[in-house]
Amino acid sequence: MSPLLLALALPVAVAVAVVLLGERRRDAREAASLLGALALAWVVLGTLLPDVLAGREHVLEGPALIDGLPLRFRADRLALVYAGVAAALWLPSALFAAGYMRGHHEGHQTRFFACFALSIASAMGIAFSDDLLTMFVFYEALTLATWPLVTHRGGPAAARAGRLYLGLLLATSMVLLLLAIAGAWVHSGPAGARSLAFVQGGFLGEAPPAARAALFALFVLGIGKAALMPFHFWLPAAMVAPAPVSALLHAVAVVKAGVFCVLKVAVCVFGLDVVAVGVGNGWLLGLAAATIVVGSLVAMTRDNLKERLAYSTVSQLAYVVLGAALGSPLGALGAALHIVMHAFGKITLFFCAGAIDVATGRTRVSELRGLGRRMPWTLGAFTLGALSIVGLPPLGGAWSKWYLGQATLASDHPWLLGVLLLSSLMNTGYLLSIPALAFFGAPREEPGAGPPVREAPLACVAALVLTGAGSVALFFGIDPLVAALRPAREAP
Repeated sequence: MSPLLLALALPVAVAVAVVLLGERRRDAREAASLLGALALAWVVLGTLLPDVLAGREHVLEGPALIDGLPLRFRADRLALVYAGVAAALWLPSALFAAGYMRGHHEGHQTRFFACFALSIASAMGIAFSDDLLTMFVFYEALTLATWPLVTHRGGPAAARAGRLYLGLLLATSMVLLLLAIAGAWVHSGPAGARSLAFVQGGFLGEAPPAARAALFALFVLGIGKAALMPFHFWLPAAMVAPAPVSALLHAVAVVKAGVFCVLKVAVCVFGLDVVAVGVGNGWLLGLAAATIVVGSLVAMTRDNLKERLAYSTVSQLAYVVLGAALGSPLGALGAALHIVMHAFGKITLFFCAGAIDVATGRTRVSELRGLGRRMPWTLGAFTLGALSIVGLPPLGGAWSKWYLGQATLASDHPWLLGVLLLSSLMNTGYLLSIPALAFFGAPREEPGAGPPVREAPLACVAALVLTGAGSVALFFGIDPLVAALRPAREAP
């Protein structure tokens, strides 16, 4: 079987296995998720990645949606940025979810693990899509696969979050994104599905300037999963879901799908040179800068830990959009690196928030005083994740912010460097204050509150230590990653 087909089919097979095993065979069900995640990581990172780096091509044509419009897939270096993140983080996510769902006594666990696997399958489809229509199909599939996860706990709050999630993401994609794809078809040359195929350097360079600018706006605003303001409300609202879902939304699949699609559209639909001078990108740079600053400001006001992390994600996603909107190879490199670095840092933070919830029931920052002495592994990993998001060495986030900063200085908008620096200062305030409070604050005194606080279940702690260590490893392993992204950096 083709490795590309295997990467697309494995998560679907896991979902089927999970449903067949059901609630009565919980150990086997969770083992299926773990083994499937391990197999996917091997296929994507152990087979496809070395092949692509060696220049071997992997393409696949799937079934036709309608006559003459088949699904098309290709594994290239840019595709492997997102596919590699999703494949690498599915294993610790499945491990964490096994400990969390049992420790928190969540219901409907079979549905949860099945939908989680289908979400990974949709992410693979988006990553390896070879044209706009294929990307759109799996973009919508990801929305539908994750909606049951957002509403997993039921109740009025989950129902409201689910309505907002489904309504906003479907409205932006079915109206704005679909219109953008139709417009791209009109202006992309000869009729036929291949006119929408992704091409390094873009295929809309010859469209009239006004059409290019309008289509660019429709694409960016239609990709609601990128959570640019004012289309960001669904993300904080979705924090009513269990912590493993929050990790999926913020690091593994959903928002990373959004910013990856923005980057891929910039590189492969318009071309970086056209984005730089031919689409009127100033408005997007301003919107991304505003989202970076406002998202950080709102995060500083939130006492609920997951909500604070959610607004942090809104801010950090805009870094990727800003890098893509600069229209330079250096900006695209910084954006691609930030997808990877933010994924590892933010999933660690959400794992830690979930572990604290399982072990103590505490969900607010103000309740964490002195907790670091009782949960040193969890709060130690939180510190690593926070340092990476801030952009301090020796954590991976330092490199993506370094390249983005270099890209702003080399652009016609050097003031954007001030935005990045201001954001990092605010990141320091609202993230590093948490481990400071946990390690150096006086412990809460709760006489008669029960047994002393201990770490969360081993599966949860193992997962967060693994991803925290991953953020450190990415700092020291940056050279191969930059080399792997070289063609995206040197796109015309």
